[in-house]
Amino acid sequence: MIIGNGIDIVELERISKLLERQPRFIMRILTSNEQRSYAQLSKRRKVEYVGGRFAAKEAFAKAYGTGIGSEISFQDIEINNNENGKPVLNCTKLKEAHQVHVSVSHSKHYAIANVIIETEVF
Repeated sequence: MIIGNGIDIVELERISKLLERQPRFIMRILTSNEQRSYAQLSKRRKVEYVGGRFAAKEAFAKAYGTGIGSEISFQDIEINNNENGKPVLNCTKLKEAHQVHVSVSHSKHYAIANVIIETEVF
């Protein structure tokens, strides 16, 4: 049963400017594992990566119903890729077993993410 759906879109130019002006932005948004992946990317790909992760984390927080704030932070949410490249989202604050579906896409100017959270009906 679907318990939440969230979507978020970000302008990559805005992310690029944030990365230039606020180097600590990376540490606020990305977990240490994500930061290691980020460090291996080209300059353009870094902007897409951060934009996509930012959008996915915001979309998850919307689907979960709390937004980013006192209950869930960017550091509580981690997005890795499986062996096929599919994004896999994990949140340390989930109290029950949920299945989280995440999709991230980029264009020249935007990154967008959609998250669906479902739980099993017993």
